[in-house]
Amino acid sequence: MNILICGGGIGGLTAALCLAGYGHEVTVFEAGEFGEIGAGIQLSPNCSRVLHALGLEDALRARAFLPEGIQFRHWRNGRVIGESALGDAVVTRYGTPYYHIHRGDLLRVLVEAADRAPNVLLRANARVSGFDQHARGVEVAIGDGVNQLEVYKGDVLIGADGIHSIIRAGLWGSEKPRFTGNVAWRALVPVERLPQGLVRPMSTAWWGPQRHFVHYYVRGGSLVNCVCVVEKDGWEVESWTTPGDYDELKADFAGWHRDIHQLIDNADKDSLYKWALFDRPPMSQWGRDRVTLLGDACHPTLPFMAQGAAMAIEDSAVLAGCLEQGDPVAASLQRYEDLRRSRTAGVQNGSRRNAKMFHLSGIKAWLRNRAVRAGGNRAMEALYSYNALEVTNS
Repeated sequence: MNILICGGGIGGLTAALCLAGYGHEVTVFEAGEFGEIGAGIQLSPNCSRVLHALGLEDALRARAFLPEGIQFRHWRNGRVIGESALGDAVVTRYGTPYYHIHRGDLLRVLVEAADRAPNVLLRANARVSGFDQHARGVEVAIGDGVNQLEVYKGDVLIGADGIHSIIRAGLWGSEKPRFTGNVAWRALVPVERLPQGLVRPMSTAWWGPQRHFVHYYVRGGSLVNCVCVVEKDGWEVESWTTPGDYDELKADFAGWHRDIHQLIDNADKDSLYKWALFDRPPMSQWGRDRVTLLGDACHPTLPFMAQGAAMAIEDSAVLAGCLEQGDPVAASLQRYEDLRRSRTAGVQNGSRRNAKMFHLSGIKAWLRNRAVRAGGNRAMEALYSYNALEVTNS
């Protein structure tokens, strides 16, 4: 088939590679250039197995960092609340590793793979201004914001165009998300600026009253990625590329452990960004006939389970598998949605719960810490054991 994808981020490019692997002709439209400022993301085994199946293991290992574990620590005294093993333990249990990688590096891996694929066409600076569908196919209009420049025809349209999806709005109308009361910061810290051993080779989350701070290595261990979330009102800009103010970040974590302030003090101020977190409930329906959605376009997820990119990558494999079953297009897309809706809604709701759980104080925080120590890895098992490559065979 001839498949059109709106959005050239992680989800759109992974979908293109999965679909091209089955022999489809795929065109990906990206409003700007293919790439992203971004910072670090975490790729757990449930999505890294899809990327490995696409032949990307060597490229990922060359650019990523392989953490040894996940650790939760007390915001003020640094005491370890709980931890889980990653590294070899994850590979042994689930078959593929857990990666930390800079978002821009992952985009480069995917773009390079798409450029090598003879049946994938990448169209940069191609803004989708609208679409139409009929019994025999779909049409996508490419515009510059004022004029319609081109029309592309295909058999299927996939909206992988993120949290402000034009395709979702065209299907279901615009929506008004709810501000969560959380503002997120992200920053990168060059490792050569830090004392040796300050950051352990793992993902570390410091939990405190009304805020938390996460850090981990990316780019082969040469940078530390920091993501910090603070409950505050009065600033509600939902953009990943809005520069943040260093003094405000420093004040947000006043009184926190000295390790946190060493990271903030040594952060690259040109990599400091701030954005407001908005919540969107799970959608009851994603697509219609020959048009469907993928990733943040249909299940935008708060960053409290590190599963946003993973869900988009899983979507890509399941969607490609459903279209390969030989059923009519509309039936295949409906099956994809039916297979994915419950799992992605569970991750959305779990991330929403974590937003509250990470920021507890007093007796509630003490009870949380006690539960974490006794809780084991049940949540990890449910997330990481999912195999998007095989779910369509069940």
